[in-house]
Amino acid sequence: MRSHETFRVQDAPLRPLLVKELWEILSGRALWTMLLLMCPLIGYSFFQAVSLYGEASAAGLQSPVLAASLSPLDGVLVPTLGASYVAVTLLFPFVAIRVLGQEKESGALRLLVQLPYRSSTLIAAKLAAVLAAWVLSSVPAFSALAIWRMLDGHLFAPETLNLLFGHLLYGLLVGAIALFAASVSESAATAAIVTLAFTIGSWVLDFTVAGHPGVLDWIARLSLTQVLRTFEQGLLSAGLVVGIGTAVCGFSALATVWMPPGVHIRTKLFRSLVCVLAAAIIFGLATQIRFSVDVTEDQRNSFPVADQRVLAKLAEPLVVTIHLAAEDPRYADLQRNVLAKLERVLPNLSIRLAGGRQNLAASTGEDRYGEIEYTYGSRSDISRSTSPREILPLLYGLAEVNPPAPAPGSDYPGYPLVAGGQLTLLWFFCGLPLCIAFACWRSRRLPANHNKLTKEALP
Repeated sequence: MRSHETFRVQDAPLRPLLVKELWEILSGRALWTMLLLMCPLIGYSFFQAVSLYGEASAAGLQSPVLAASLSPLDGVLVPTLGASYVAVTLLFPFVAIRVLGQEKESGALRLLVQLPYRSSTLIAAKLAAVLAAWVLSSVPAFSALAIWRMLDGHLFAPETLNLLFGHLLYGLLVGAIALFAASVSESAATAAIVTLAFTIGSWVLDFTVAGHPGVLDWIARLSLTQVLRTFEQGLLSAGLVVGIGTAVCGFSALATVWMPPGVHIRTKLFRSLVCVLAAAIIFGLATQIRFSVDVTEDQRNSFPVADQRVLAKLAEPLVVTIHLAAEDPRYADLQRNVLAKLERVLPNLSIRLAGGRQNLAASTGEDRYGEIEYTYGSRSDISRSTSPREILPLLYGLAEVNPPAPAPGSDYPGYPLVAGGQLTLLWFFCGLPLCIAFACWRSRRLPANHNKLTKEALP
Protein backbone atom coordinates (compact mmCIF):
# COMPACT_ATOMS: atom_id res chain seq x y z
CA MET A 1 0.00 0.00 0.00
CA ARG A 2 2.82 2.37 0.86
CA SER A 3 4.64 1.68 -2.41
CA HIS A 4 1.42 2.42 -4.33
CA GLU A 5 1.04 5.76 -2.52
CA THR A 6 4.67 6.60 -3.26
CA PHE A 7 4.09 5.82 -6.92
CA ARG A 8 1.09 8.14 -6.99
CA VAL A 9 3.00 10.95 -5.31
CA GLN A 10 5.90 10.72 -7.70
CA ASP A 11 3.76 10.45 -10.82
CA ALA A 12 1.12 13.05 -9.96
CA PRO A 13 1.09 15.75 -12.67
CA LEU A 14 2.17 19.18 -11.52
CA ARG A 15 0.40 21.23 -14.19
CA PRO A 16 -3.12 20.97 -12.67
CA LEU A 17 -1.74 21.96 -9.27
CA LEU A 18 0.08 24.98 -10.67
CA VAL A 19 -3.00 26.04 -12.65
CA LYS A 20 -5.12 25.77 -9.53
CA GLU A 21 -2.73 27.87 -7.43
CA LEU A 22 -2.37 30.51 -10.13
CA TRP A 23 -6.11 30.76 -10.55
CA GLU A 24 -6.65 31.05 -6.80
CA ILE A 25 -4.37 34.06 -6.57
CA LEU A 26 -5.69 35.68 -9.76
CA SER A 27 -9.31 35.31 -8.76
CA GLY A 28 -8.85 37.11 -5.46
CA ARG A 29 -9.34 40.82 -4.89
CA ALA A 30 -6.06 41.31 -2.99
CA LEU A 31 -3.79 41.21 -6.06
CA TRP A 32 -5.95 43.56 -8.14
CA THR A 33 -6.38 45.98 -5.24
CA MET A 34 -2.63 46.07 -4.76
CA LEU A 35 -2.12 46.74 -8.47
CA LEU A 36 -4.58 49.62 -8.43
CA LEU A 37 -2.85 51.16 -5.40
CA MET A 38 0.59 50.78 -6.95
CA CYS A 39 -0.33 52.69 -10.12
CA PRO A 40 -0.50 56.18 -8.54
CA LEU A 41 2.29 55.33 -6.08
CA ILE A 42 4.82 54.32 -8.73
CA GLY A 43 3.49 56.84 -11.24
CA TYR A 44 4.02 59.81 -8.95
CA SER A 45 7.46 58.54 -7.89
CA PHE A 46 8.42 58.19 -11.55
CA PHE A 47 7.10 61.65 -12.35
CA GLN A 48 9.06 63.20 -9.49
CA ALA A 49 12.23 61.32 -10.46
CA VAL A 50 12.00 62.42 -14.10
CA SER A 51 11.32 66.03 -13.08
CA LEU A 52 14.28 66.21 -10.69
CA TYR A 53 16.52 64.43 -13.19
CA GLY A 54 15.47 66.95 -15.83
CA GLU A 55 16.34 69.88 -13.58
CA ALA A 56 19.79 68.45 -12.92
CA SER A 57 20.21 67.69 -16.61
CA ALA A 58 19.43 71.28 -17.58
CA ALA A 59 22.49 72.38 -15.63
CA GLY A 60 24.49 69.34 -16.79
CA LEU A 61 24.04 70.28 -20.44
CA GLN A 62 26.16 73.36 -19.75
CA SER A 63 28.83 71.53 -17.76
CA PRO A 64 30.46 68.24 -18.86
CA VAL A 65 31.69 67.64 -15.32
CA LEU A 66 28.17 67.85 -13.92
CA ALA A 67 26.80 65.76 -16.79
CA ALA A 68 29.21 62.96 -15.92
CA SER A 69 27.52 62.60 -12.53
CA LEU A 70 24.06 62.05 -14.04
CA SER A 71 23.18 58.37 -13.96
CA PRO A 72 19.67 57.05 -14.74
CA LEU A 73 20.25 54.30 -12.20
CA ASP A 74 20.45 56.77 -9.31
CA GLY A 75 18.21 59.46 -10.75
CA VAL A 76 15.29 57.45 -12.12
CA LEU A 77 15.42 53.69 -11.60
CA VAL A 78 16.15 53.50 -7.88
CA PRO A 79 13.54 56.15 -6.85
CA THR A 80 10.87 54.63 -9.11
CA LEU A 81 11.43 51.08 -7.93
CA GLY A 82 11.72 52.38 -4.38
CA ALA A 83 7.97 52.97 -4.51
CA SER A 84 7.57 49.35 -5.60
CA TYR A 85 9.66 48.30 -2.57
CA VAL A 86 7.28 50.12 -0.22
CA ALA A 87 4.26 48.47 -1.86
CA VAL A 88 5.81 45.00 -1.71
CA THR A 89 6.74 45.52 1.94
CA LEU A 90 3.32 46.72 3.10
CA LEU A 91 0.82 45.27 0.58
CA PHE A 92 2.33 42.17 -1.02
CA PRO A 93 2.08 40.07 2.19
CA PHE A 94 -1.71 40.22 1.96
CA VAL A 95 -1.52 38.82 -1.58
CA ALA A 96 0.93 36.05 -0.69
CA ILE A 97 -0.97 35.01 2.44
CA ARG A 98 -4.08 34.33 0.37
CA VAL A 99 -2.55 31.28 -1.36
CA LEU A 100 -2.50 29.40 1.96
CA GLY A 101 -4.44 31.40 4.54
CA GLN A 102 -7.80 31.14 2.77
CA GLU A 103 -7.50 27.34 2.55
CA LYS A 104 -6.75 27.10 6.26
CA GLU A 105 -9.73 29.27 7.20
CA SER A 106 -12.17 27.42 4.93
CA GLY A 107 -10.92 23.95 5.87
CA ALA A 108 -9.89 23.17 2.28
CA LEU A 109 -6.32 22.57 3.47
CA ARG A 110 -7.34 19.20 4.95
CA LEU A 111 -8.51 18.16 1.50
CA LEU A 112 -5.46 19.64 -0.21
CA VAL A 113 -2.95 17.60 1.81
CA GLN A 114 -4.81 14.43 0.77
CA LEU A 115 -3.95 15.04 -2.89
CA PRO A 116 -1.12 12.88 -4.28
CA TYR A 117 1.51 15.55 -3.67
CA ARG A 118 4.17 15.98 -1.05
CA SER A 119 3.89 18.94 1.30
CA SER A 120 7.06 20.36 -0.20
CA THR A 121 5.50 20.17 -3.69
CA LEU A 122 2.41 22.02 -2.47
CA ILE A 123 4.52 24.80 -0.95
CA ALA A 124 6.66 25.00 -4.11
CA ALA A 125 3.51 25.41 -6.21
CA LYS A 126 2.26 28.14 -3.88
CA LEU A 127 5.64 29.88 -4.06
CA ALA A 128 5.42 29.73 -7.86
CA ALA A 129 2.01 31.42 -7.61
CA VAL A 130 3.56 34.08 -5.38
CA LEU A 131 6.26 34.62 -8.01
CA ALA A 132 3.59 35.05 -10.70
CA ALA A 133 1.79 37.54 -8.45
CA TRP A 134 5.01 39.54 -8.03
CA VAL A 135 5.49 39.65 -11.81
CA LEU A 136 1.95 41.01 -12.24
CA SER A 137 2.43 43.51 -9.42
CA SER A 138 5.52 44.78 -11.23
CA VAL A 139 3.53 45.82 -14.30
CA PRO A 140 3.44 49.51 -13.17
CA ALA A 141 7.21 49.47 -12.64
CA PHE A 142 7.84 47.80 -16.01
CA SER A 143 5.62 50.37 -17.71
CA ALA A 144 7.66 53.16 -16.07
CA LEU A 145 10.83 51.71 -17.59
CA ALA A 146 9.13 51.49 -20.99
CA ILE A 147 8.00 55.12 -20.76
CA TRP A 148 11.53 56.19 -19.81
CA ARG A 149 12.83 54.55 -22.97
CA MET A 150 10.06 56.24 -24.99
CA LEU A 151 11.27 59.55 -23.59
CA ASP A 152 14.70 58.68 -25.06
CA GLY A 153 16.07 57.90 -21.63
CA HIS A 154 19.17 55.74 -21.30
CA LEU A 155 19.07 52.29 -19.71
CA PHE A 156 22.21 50.21 -19.23
CA ALA A 157 21.01 46.60 -19.43
CA PRO A 158 23.30 44.96 -16.81
CA GLU A 159 22.59 47.46 -14.03
CA THR A 160 18.86 47.57 -14.88
CA LEU A 161 18.50 43.78 -14.86
CA ASN A 162 20.54 43.57 -11.67
CA LEU A 163 18.20 46.02 -9.92
CA LEU A 164 15.12 44.14 -11.13
CA PHE A 165 16.71 40.88 -10.00
CA GLY A 166 17.21 42.34 -6.53
CA HIS A 167 13.55 43.36 -6.33
CA LEU A 168 12.57 39.88 -7.51
CA LEU A 169 14.58 38.26 -4.72
CA TYR A 170 13.05 40.66 -2.20
CA GLY A 171 9.55 39.84 -3.42
CA LEU A 172 10.23 36.11 -3.13
CA LEU A 173 11.62 36.61 0.37
CA VAL A 174 8.53 38.52 1.51
CA GLY A 175 6.34 35.87 -0.13
CA ALA A 176 8.18 33.02 1.62
CA ILE A 177 7.82 34.81 4.97
CA ALA A 178 4.09 35.25 4.27
CA LEU A 179 3.72 31.53 3.51
CA PHE A 180 5.47 30.64 6.76
CA ALA A 181 3.29 33.08 8.69
CA ALA A 182 0.14 31.62 7.11
CA SER A 183 1.25 28.08 7.98
CA VAL A 184 1.69 28.86 11.69
CA SER A 185 -1.38 31.12 12.03
CA GLU A 186 -5.01 30.14 12.27
CA SER A 187 -6.29 33.18 10.37
CA ALA A 188 -5.13 35.42 7.54
CA ALA A 189 -5.28 38.46 9.83
CA THR A 190 -2.84 36.88 12.28
CA ALA A 191 -0.56 35.82 9.42
CA ALA A 192 -0.53 39.40 8.12
CA ILE A 193 0.50 40.68 11.54
CA VAL A 194 3.31 38.13 11.75
CA THR A 195 4.58 39.00 8.27
CA LEU A 196 4.49 42.74 8.92
CA ALA A 197 6.38 42.09 12.14
CA PHE A 198 9.24 40.82 9.97
CA THR A 199 9.09 43.59 7.37
CA ILE A 200 8.37 46.60 9.57
CA GLY A 201 10.61 45.18 12.28
CA SER A 202 13.46 45.44 9.78
CA TRP A 203 12.89 49.18 9.62
CA VAL A 204 13.14 49.32 13.40
CA LEU A 205 16.47 47.48 13.25
CA ASP A 206 17.80 50.02 10.78
CA PHE A 207 16.85 52.92 13.02
CA THR A 208 18.17 51.42 16.25
CA VAL A 209 21.24 49.26 15.66
CA ALA A 210 22.52 50.11 12.16
CA GLY A 211 26.00 51.63 12.21
CA HIS A 212 26.98 50.10 15.56
CA PRO A 213 29.97 47.73 15.53
CA GLY A 214 30.16 44.17 16.81
CA VAL A 215 27.08 42.05 17.44
CA LEU A 216 24.71 44.95 16.75
CA ASP A 217 26.21 45.38 13.28
CA TRP A 218 25.68 41.65 12.58
CA ILE A 219 22.06 41.92 13.74
CA ALA A 220 21.51 44.98 11.54
CA ARG A 221 22.64 42.99 8.50
CA LEU A 222 19.70 40.62 9.05
CA SER A 223 17.32 43.46 8.26
CA LEU A 224 15.25 42.94 5.12
CA THR A 225 15.95 46.53 4.10
CA GLN A 226 19.59 45.56 3.55
CA VAL A 227 18.59 43.21 0.74
CA LEU A 228 18.13 45.87 -1.93
CA ARG A 229 20.92 48.29 -1.03
CA THR A 230 23.66 46.27 -2.69
CA PHE A 231 21.61 45.92 -5.89
CA GLU A 232 20.76 49.63 -5.83
CA GLN A 233 24.49 50.38 -5.68
CA GLY A 234 25.00 48.34 -8.85
CA LEU A 235 26.67 45.30 -7.30
CA LEU A 236 25.78 41.67 -7.91
CA SER A 237 27.07 39.90 -4.80
CA ALA A 238 27.25 36.12 -4.87
CA GLY A 239 27.21 35.92 -1.07
CA LEU A 240 24.08 38.07 -0.86
CA VAL A 241 22.27 36.03 -3.52
CA VAL A 242 23.13 32.80 -1.71
CA GLY A 243 21.98 34.32 1.58
CA ILE A 244 18.63 35.48 0.17
CA GLY A 245 18.11 32.15 -1.56
CA THR A 246 18.83 30.38 1.72
CA ALA A 247 16.29 32.57 3.53
CA VAL A 248 13.63 31.87 0.88
CA CYS A 249 14.28 28.13 1.04
CA GLY A 250 14.41 28.24 4.85
CA PHE A 251 11.05 29.96 5.27
CA SER A 252 9.55 27.68 2.60
CA ALA A 253 10.87 24.65 4.46
CA LEU A 254 9.35 25.93 7.71
CA ALA A 255 6.04 26.45 5.90
CA THR A 256 6.28 22.86 4.66
CA VAL A 257 6.81 21.65 8.22
CA TRP A 258 3.94 23.63 9.74
CA MET A 259 1.36 23.38 6.95
CA PRO A 260 0.05 19.78 7.34
CA PRO A 261 -2.64 19.51 10.03
CA GLY A 262 -2.66 16.57 12.41
CA VAL A 263 1.12 16.42 12.95
CA HIS A 264 2.24 16.52 16.59
CA ILE A 265 3.65 19.87 17.73
CA ARG A 266 6.85 18.25 19.01
CA THR A 267 7.55 16.78 15.59
CA LYS A 268 7.05 20.17 13.96
CA LEU A 269 9.33 21.87 16.48
CA PHE A 270 12.08 19.30 15.97
CA ARG A 271 11.89 19.58 12.18
CA SER A 272 11.85 23.37 12.44
CA LEU A 273 15.00 23.29 14.56
CA VAL A 274 16.73 21.19 11.90
CA CYS A 275 15.69 23.68 9.20
CA VAL A 276 16.92 26.66 11.23
CA LEU A 277 20.27 25.02 11.98
CA ALA A 278 20.80 24.08 8.32
CA ALA A 279 19.94 27.62 7.22
CA ALA A 280 22.28 29.09 9.85
CA ILE A 281 25.18 26.95 8.59
CA ILE A 282 24.60 28.02 5.00
CA PHE A 283 24.30 31.65 6.12
CA GLY A 284 27.67 31.37 7.82
CA LEU A 285 29.23 29.99 4.65
CA ALA A 286 27.57 32.68 2.53
CA THR A 287 29.19 35.42 4.60
CA GLN A 288 32.59 34.08 3.54
CA ILE A 289 31.80 34.51 -0.17
CA ARG A 290 33.39 37.74 -1.31
CA PHE A 291 32.85 37.41 -5.03
CA SER A 292 30.83 40.25 -6.54
CA VAL A 293 30.47 41.91 -9.93
CA ASP A 294 30.24 45.63 -10.53
CA VAL A 295 27.51 45.89 -13.18
CA THR A 296 27.30 49.69 -13.28
CA GLU A 297 28.20 51.48 -16.48
CA ASP A 298 30.37 54.01 -14.64
CA GLN A 299 32.08 51.29 -12.54
CA ARG A 300 31.47 53.29 -9.38
CA ASN A 301 32.14 50.31 -7.12
CA SER A 302 35.57 49.60 -8.58
CA PHE A 303 38.91 51.22 -9.06
CA PRO A 304 39.99 51.88 -12.66
CA VAL A 305 40.82 48.69 -14.55
CA ALA A 306 44.55 49.46 -14.64
CA ASP A 307 44.64 49.89 -10.85
CA GLN A 308 42.65 46.70 -10.30
CA ARG A 309 45.16 44.69 -12.31
CA VAL A 310 48.06 45.96 -10.22
CA LEU A 311 46.25 45.55 -6.90
CA ALA A 312 45.20 41.98 -7.74
CA LYS A 313 48.88 41.04 -7.97
CA LEU A 314 49.68 42.14 -4.40
CA ALA A 315 50.21 38.78 -2.70
CA GLU A 316 51.22 39.89 0.81
CA PRO A 317 48.55 40.64 3.41
CA LEU A 318 47.35 44.22 3.79
CA VAL A 319 46.11 45.30 7.23
CA VAL A 320 44.15 48.55 7.51
CA THR A 321 43.80 49.92 11.05
CA ILE A 322 41.22 52.71 11.28
CA HIS A 323 41.19 55.15 14.18
CA LEU A 324 37.66 56.38 13.61
CA ALA A 325 34.34 55.88 15.33
CA ALA A 326 31.80 53.82 13.39
CA GLU A 327 29.35 56.73 13.23
CA ASP A 328 31.96 59.19 11.91
CA PRO A 329 31.06 60.36 8.36
CA ARG A 330 34.70 60.01 7.39
CA TYR A 331 34.51 56.30 8.12
CA ALA A 332 31.47 56.00 5.84
CA ASP A 333 33.38 57.82 3.08
CA LEU A 334 36.41 55.61 3.57
CA GLN A 335 34.27 52.48 3.48
CA ARG A 336 32.46 53.53 0.30
CA ASN A 337 35.38 55.04 -1.64
CA VAL A 338 38.26 52.79 -0.65
CA LEU A 339 37.65 49.81 1.63
CA ALA A 340 34.71 48.28 -0.24
CA LYS A 341 36.67 48.51 -3.49
CA LEU A 342 39.79 47.02 -1.92
CA GLU A 343 37.79 44.09 -0.57
CA ARG A 344 36.65 43.26 -4.07
CA VAL A 345 40.13 43.18 -5.59
CA LEU A 346 42.73 42.38 -2.92
CA PRO A 347 43.18 38.68 -2.18
CA ASN A 348 44.32 39.15 1.43
CA LEU A 349 42.85 42.17 3.25
CA SER A 350 42.14 42.70 6.95
CA ILE A 351 40.29 45.74 8.33
CA ARG A 352 40.44 46.74 11.99
CA LEU A 353 38.31 49.49 13.45
CA ALA A 354 40.37 50.70 16.41
CA GLY A 355 37.79 53.30 17.46
CA GLY A 356 34.81 51.05 16.88
CA ARG A 357 33.85 50.63 20.53
CA GLN A 358 34.02 54.30 21.34
CA ASN A 359 31.56 57.01 20.53
CA LEU A 360 32.38 59.97 18.35
CA ALA A 361 32.44 62.54 21.16
CA ALA A 362 34.83 60.53 23.33
CA SER A 363 37.20 59.65 20.49
CA THR A 364 37.78 63.00 18.83
CA GLY A 365 40.12 64.14 21.60
CA GLU A 366 42.63 61.33 21.04
CA ASP A 367 45.89 62.15 19.29
CA ARG A 368 45.61 59.31 16.78
CA TYR A 369 41.95 59.82 16.03
CA GLY A 370 41.39 60.18 12.30
CA GLU A 371 44.50 58.22 11.31
CA ILE A 372 44.28 55.25 8.95
CA GLU A 373 47.31 52.98 9.14
CA TYR A 374 48.15 50.73 6.19
CA THR A 375 50.48 47.80 6.85
CA TYR A 376 51.65 45.77 3.86
CA GLY A 377 54.02 43.00 4.80
CA SER A 378 56.71 44.61 6.98
CA ARG A 379 56.10 48.19 5.78
CA SER A 380 53.46 50.62 7.02
CA ASP A 381 52.32 54.17 6.43
CA ILE A 382 49.66 56.50 7.86
CA SER A 383 47.16 58.75 6.14
CA ARG A 384 44.12 60.78 7.15
CA SER A 385 42.63 60.91 3.67
CA THR A 386 39.55 59.00 2.52
CA SER A 387 40.20 59.62 -1.17
CA PRO A 388 41.56 56.86 -3.44
CA ARG A 389 43.65 59.48 -5.26
CA GLU A 390 45.89 59.71 -2.19
CA ILE A 391 45.53 56.19 -0.82
CA LEU A 392 46.35 54.26 -4.00
CA PRO A 393 49.79 55.91 -4.45
CA LEU A 394 50.43 55.16 -0.77
CA LEU A 395 49.66 51.46 -1.34
CA TYR A 396 51.84 51.34 -4.44
CA GLY A 397 54.67 52.83 -2.40
CA LEU A 398 54.27 50.19 0.31
CA ALA A 399 54.22 47.42 -2.29
CA GLU A 400 57.14 49.03 -4.18
CA VAL A 401 55.36 48.87 -7.52
CA ASN A 402 54.94 51.53 -10.16
CA PRO A 403 51.54 53.19 -10.44
CA PRO A 404 49.75 52.18 -13.65
CA ALA A 405 49.13 54.65 -16.44
CA PRO A 406 45.47 55.72 -16.66
CA ALA A 407 43.53 54.09 -19.48
CA PRO A 408 42.30 56.58 -22.10
CA GLY A 409 38.62 56.90 -22.88
CA SER A 410 37.40 55.36 -19.61
CA ASP A 411 35.50 58.39 -18.30
CA TYR A 412 31.75 58.02 -17.80
CA PRO A 413 29.97 60.53 -20.07
CA GLY A 414 26.73 60.80 -18.10
CA TYR A 415 23.27 60.88 -19.66
CA PRO A 416 21.51 64.19 -19.12
CA LEU A 417 17.92 64.32 -20.35
CA VAL A 418 15.36 67.08 -19.99
CA ALA A 419 11.92 65.51 -20.47
CA GLY A 420 8.45 66.41 -19.32
CA GLY A 421 6.59 63.71 -17.45
CA GLN A 422 3.16 65.31 -17.13
CA LEU A 423 1.58 63.03 -19.73
CA THR A 424 2.84 59.96 -17.91
CA LEU A 425 0.52 60.79 -15.03
CA LEU A 426 -2.44 60.17 -17.33
CA TRP A 427 -1.22 56.63 -17.91
CA PHE A 428 -0.60 55.83 -14.25
CA PHE A 429 -3.71 57.57 -12.91
CA CYS A 430 -6.18 56.69 -15.70
CA GLY A 431 -4.96 54.39 -18.48
CA LEU A 432 -3.23 51.66 -16.51
CA PRO A 433 -5.84 51.54 -13.68
CA LEU A 434 -8.60 51.12 -16.30
CA CYS A 435 -6.68 48.22 -17.88
CA ILE A 436 -6.22 46.61 -14.49
CA ALA A 437 -9.88 47.09 -13.60
CA PHE A 438 -10.91 45.45 -16.88
CA ALA A 439 -8.55 42.50 -16.24
CA CYS A 440 -9.97 42.14 -12.74
CA TRP A 441 -13.54 42.19 -14.12
CA ARG A 442 -12.66 39.50 -16.65
CA SER A 443 -11.10 37.30 -13.98
CA ARG A 444 -14.25 37.58 -11.85
CA ARG A 445 -16.44 36.66 -14.81
CA LEU A 446 -15.02 33.17 -15.25
CA PRO A 447 -16.14 31.14 -12.20
CA ALA A 448 -16.95 28.13 -14.37
CA ASN A 449 -13.34 27.82 -15.48
CA HIS A 450 -12.27 28.09 -11.87
CA ASN A 451 -14.40 25.11 -10.86
CA LYS A 452 -13.23 23.12 -13.88
CA LEU A 453 -9.56 23.73 -13.09
CA THR A 454 -10.08 22.86 -9.44
CA LYS A 455 -11.71 19.55 -10.35
CA GLU A 456 -8.89 18.83 -12.80
CA ALA A 457 -6.35 19.23 -10.01
CA LEU A 458 -8.07 16.57 -7.91
CA PRO A 459 -7.10 12.95 -8.53
